[in-house]
Formats: sequence, C-alpha cells, structure tokens
Amino acid sequence: MNLREKYGIPNNAVITIAGSVGVGKSTMTKALAKALHYRTSFENVDHNPYLDRFYDDFEKWSFHLQIYFLAERFKEQKRIFEYGGGFIQDRSIYEDTGIFARMHKDKGTMTAEDFDTYTQLFDAMVMTPYFPHPDLLIYLGGSLDTILSRIQERGRAMEQQTPIAYWEELHTRYEKWINDFHACPVLRLDIEEYDLKNDPNGVEIVVERIGHILKQTSRYKKNY
Repeated sequence: MNLREKYGIPNNAVITIAGSVGVGKSTMTKALAKALHYRTSFENVDHNPYLDRFYDDFEKWSFHLQIYFLAERFKEQKRIFEYGGGFIQDRSIYEDTGIFARMHKDKGTMTAEDFDTYTQLFDAMVMTPYFPHPDLLIYLGGSLDTILSRIQERGRAMEQQTPIAYWEELHTRYEKWINDFHACPVLRLDIEEYDLKNDPNGVEIVVERIGHILKQTSRYKKNY
C-alpha cells in the first residue's frame, strides 16, 4: 500500500504549495508528487516576454508582468482540472495579487489605477464559485533567519545581491497574506520541523496531515 492509499487521499486532488522565496516549495512539490503518485506543475519562466524588461524598468512593466502571470496561472489551473486533478502545484495563483502586485502598488512601481484594474480582473477570473480552487493550499513558513540561511545556501546570484530589507518585507507580507487567506483549506507547515532533503521519509508526516484535512472538507472525493 502506498502513502496515498494508506492515508486515504484521493487520486484526483489538487494541492498547491505557497510560501516565500527559499522555503523549499520545489522540494516539497517533488517529494509530495512522488509520495502520492501525482503529477507536478511548475512555473514556466523561460518564455516570459516581460521578465527581462520588468527588471530593467519596474514602473513601466510591473502591470504587464502581473497580467501575464495571471493569464498563465489561470490557464495552468484550467489545464490541471481538465486533466482530472492529481497534481502538486509549485506556487499558487493567489500570491501574485495578495503579495507582489500589492507590493508594487505600495512602493509606487504600479499605479493605483493599474492595481485596481488588475485586482478587478483577478476577482472576476479567480475569486468566483466557477474557478476551480485547489483542494488544499500548503503554506511553508518559518523564521526569517532560517529563510535567509537557505537563500544564502543555495547561492543564486540574483538572490545574493538582493538587500536583506527586501526579504524582511516579503516575509512580513507573506505572513499577513496567509492569515487572511480563505479561498481554500490551508495546511501550515513550519520548515524547521522537517528536512526533506536529508530525510526524504519525512514526507510521510506531511502526507498524513494532508489526508486528515482532506477528509474533513466537503471537497473530499473518495476516489483512490
């Protein structure tokens, strides 16, 4: 018996992973997909026509970039549900508006008018009963010190050059966002309580908690 069957998790659930940079979203996505025999859905940034232009001029391209992300994530969410579920998704559609677009508006790199337009479009597309929300959102959180340590450890050049003040603000915004999030059930995990890189078997504890939550929701489908 595999872990999905052991803990009564349906074969058609859709689980999305959310959290700040450096919390291990990709690692968790891969580990859960392997444990549950699910497919993965990762963000595709290779063909983004706005990303380079955005980094050259935040004010000019932030709105375009967020609209592009919204469209791509909406299409991916539709594809996942048309496929019939059974996916672990790295990064949610909700973080763009709740964190990044709002941060651009607050910092003046997106006009209030553009932010209002973007938010209205997001609400019309996503925050409706017709949008296929995930069965569960797993939020990976932890102390800022632990996150900074992980960012330093993986050594990505762009992240190393980013001021610590940015990571501090992002951490604060993520914590506020998840406290106000109600679009689907949430499982909060402290990244300091497990280490999937050095202990792959630790994923079973996460799977058990997923099964417990899904069995309590009306979205639960006994189809495994």
